Amino acid sequence: MKILAIDDQKLVLIPLKNRLEELGYEVITEISALKGIETYNSFQPDLVIVDLNMPEVSGIEVVNHIRVHQKEQTPIMILSGNTDDEMITKSFDLGVNDYMKKPLSLTEVCARVKRLIGVTITNTEAKKYNNVMIQQRCVGVVIPCYNEERRLLSKEFTDFIEKNSGYHLCFVNDGSKDKTLDVLNDLRKGREDFITVYDCEKNGGKAEAVRQGMLFMSKKEDLDYIGFLDADLSTDLTDFDDLVSTIENSDYKIVSGSRISRMGADITKESARKVISLTINFIIRKILKMDFKDTQCGAKIFHKDVIKISFAKKFVTQWIFDVEIFRRITLHFGLKKAKQMLCEQPLKRWIHADGSKLSMKDSVKIVGQLGQIAWHYRSNKTSINKETTFNLNTELVLSKSS
Repeated sequence: MKILAIDDQKLVLIPLKNRLEELGYEVITEISALKGIETYNSFQPDLVIVDLNMPEVSGIEVVNHIRVHQKEQTPIMILSGNTDDEMITKSFDLGVNDYMKKPLSLTEVCARVKRLIGVTITNTEAKKYNNVMIQQRCVGVVIPCYNEERRLLSKEFTDFIEKNSGYHLCFVNDGSKDKTLDVLNDLRKGREDFITVYDCEKNGGKAEAVRQGMLFMSKKEDLDYIGFLDADLSTDLTDFDDLVSTIENSDYKIVSGSRISRMGADITKESARKVISLTINFIIRKILKMDFKDTQCGAKIFHKDVIKISFAKKFVTQWIFDVEIFRRITLHFGLKKAKQMLCEQPLKRWIHADGSKLSMKDSVKIVGQLGQIAWHYRSNKTSINKETTFNLNTELVLSKSS
C-alpha cells in the first residue's frame, strides 16, 4: 500500500516515513502542498497524510484537489497543530477521514493508519518507537564544544532526538585541540537529518561559537525556534524542552533558563561561585534595567525573527555575551517592549559540571567585561541597527560546516 505524507517540516516527516516503511507501506514525502498535489496525481496513493498550516498553499487545498477537482475518495488524514474548530469542521465537510492534532505519539499515528487502510506487516518491532512524539514545531539547538572529548554525553543527546521529532542539534566544534571533532562526527553518522557538525578551525571562544551556530541554523527554513545549550548538559534536554513549550505557547521572543533556587528544583552551585554570581548579577540588573535573576544560564530559546538582532555582530565579551544579547534587544525595541518579549523561566534541574573551563579568576574578570558592555552599548538604537545590516555570509565563510 502507498502513502503520501505532506508537511513543510522535514523533521516531522522523517520519523513518520521510517516507521511506516518498517510497517511495509511504500511512502513518499513532500514538503510543499503544490508538490504534494503533483505527486498525488502521479503516485496515486492509497492514503494521504497532510498538514494544514503550510506556506504559500495550505493543506486544505490538497484536500480540495482530491475531493472536489479529482472527485476521488482516497482516504485523507489531517496531521496538524491547527486546533481551530472552523478549520476542523471545514476539513470534515470536504471529506477527510481523520483529523489528528499535534503533538501526538507516533504509535497513535500508525495505529490510525492501520485502522484506515489495513495492516501490511504485523510482526515488526515497535519498542524503539514507544513515546516518540510528532511535534507541531521544529527546533534547532546549538551546542558549543571545546575539548569535550571526555565530557560529551553522546547517549543523552541521541536518546532525546530519537524520542522527540522536530529537533535538530548543531554541535559547534570551537577549534578543539583534542578529538572532539572525531567524537562529533561519529555522533552524527546515521543521524545526518537530525545532527549537524559545524567546525570552526580556530578557537574563538564560547560567544563566537554560539553566534556562528545560531546564524548558521537560522538559514534552515523548517525551524521555528533556535536556541543554545551547554555541551555538559548542566541543564538537561527535558528542561530545555520546557523552555520551548513556553515560547511556543506565548508571545515571548526569548525564553531564558534560570538557575534560581525554588521548591522542588535540583539546583547546585559551589558556594564561592554563588557569592560571585550574586555580585555580578546585581551589576547586570543595573546595566539592563531589568530584574533578571540569572542572565548567564547556558540554556536559551529564541524566536527566529530576533536571531539577526541578537547575533549579527560579534560580541564584545567572551563569557557574558548573554548580557549583550539582552542589551541589543533593549536598544532595538526599547525597554518597555523588550520586557514584554523576554521571559526568565526557572529550571527544574541544574548541576555545576566538573571540568568547567571558567575559573574563579575568570569570574572576577567578568566584572571588568561588564564595564566594557556598559561603555560599548551606551549609544542609541542607530548603532545597533547598523550592526544588523552587515553581510552575514562574509563572516560565515570564515568557518566551514560538515
